[in-house]
This record gives sequence, C-alpha cells and structure tokens, in this order.
Amino acid sequence: MQIKVDLHVHTIYSDSVITLKDLLFYAKKRGLNAVAITDHNCVEGAAKFQKETDFLIIPGIEVSSMHGHIVGLNVDKVIPRGLTADETVDRIHQAGGIAIACHPYARFKNSLGNHVNSRFDAIEVINACATPFKKCIIEAQKTADLLKLPRVAGTDAHFGPQIGHAYTVIDAQPNVQSIIDAIKTGRCQPFGEPVPFLMKLKKQYYYYKRKIQRPT
Repeated sequence: MQIKVDLHVHTIYSDSVITLKDLLFYAKKRGLNAVAITDHNCVEGAAKFQKETDFLIIPGIEVSSMHGHIVGLNVDKVIPRGLTADETVDRIHQAGGIAIACHPYARFKNSLGNHVNSRFDAIEVINACATPFKKCIIEAQKTADLLKLPRVAGTDAHFGPQIGHAYTVIDAQPNVQSIIDAIKTGRCQPFGEPVPFLMKLKKQYYYYKRKIQRPT
C-alpha cells in the first residue's frame, strides 16, 4: 500500500512550538498517515509522543554534525553532535537507523553541501522550508542522480500549520520498519511546496512568545 509521510517535523522538545495536539490535528488535516519526529540532537519528543498516541510516529533525530545537519530515522538514542558527516552516518547506522542528507543545499540551515556522499541512505530533495526553494530541489536532485540515492521530502516543520507542506509517498505497510526498508530500497517519491513566507513569520512570533512565557 502507499502511505503519505512527512519525514521531517520538530516539536516543543527542540526549537519548535509543535505540541502533540498540533501534530495530530495538522497531520490528519493534510491526510498524512505518519510523521517522523526529528528534533535537533534529542529523541525525547519522539519517545513521549509515541507513548501518547496511536498515530504512527517514526522516531528520529536531526544531528548537528561538523559538516551540517543529518536526519536519522528509526533512531531512539542520541547521536553525538560535532562528529564528521561520515562518523555521524556510521553512528546512525549503528543505532539501527537510516541517514538522510536533509536540505543539503539550503541557505541558513547548516547544510551539508558537498559532504553528501554514497554512505547516506537517501537525500531530502524537497524541504518545504528551504531557501531558495526551487534551486535547492534542482541541486539535491542532481546529487541524488549522481549518487543513485533514493529521494524523500519533509517539511522541516517548526509550527503546526507547516506540517505536510512536503511529504513522501512510500510503498510500505503502516509500520516503522516497513517504511524504513522502503526508503532504503527507493520505494518512495517526494512531493511538496514551499511554506508561505507569512507562515514562517507566524512561526517566529509563536516561537518567541513561547520562550518569553516559559518559566525560568
């Protein structure tokens, strides 16, 4: 069967304002069957959300490597930050996950650029928050072609309404291992559109509002 998954979503456990309520509301509104939670350098959000809902959550992490950000899917342990890209990919594999070169050519996102190589399991060719959107897609597609790697998409959502602006259609059963296996073997197709600029501004507003209101 085909399932629709946003493979790159952040929560209140990193630098996002997305709660479990937000995630469920917007995921269902967008017709998603699953969401990957990929908080920055932590796995607490994915673990907690998995326990609190029957909606399919793929545990993950976005690791700050020495050479840029790398998403690990099917990872439930923290991968140390600051390692080289290759070392980070190896650690993700050792943890039982797959390594995704996320937003590899986006500006202002600590992107990997020319550090993407064949050790990765897939490339995020569409990131709904990447700038410049079309150019990022073209460059990522070229790299995916060159390295013969599967292509995926994710929103990189940090604000509920952003969820599902980019997604991956995957030929898999609705469980984590089936999804991971399908991505590794290229049984996936990316789709997406850019997050509107006004929505990005709203995200910033709610993010700073949350920081101000958070108890010290």
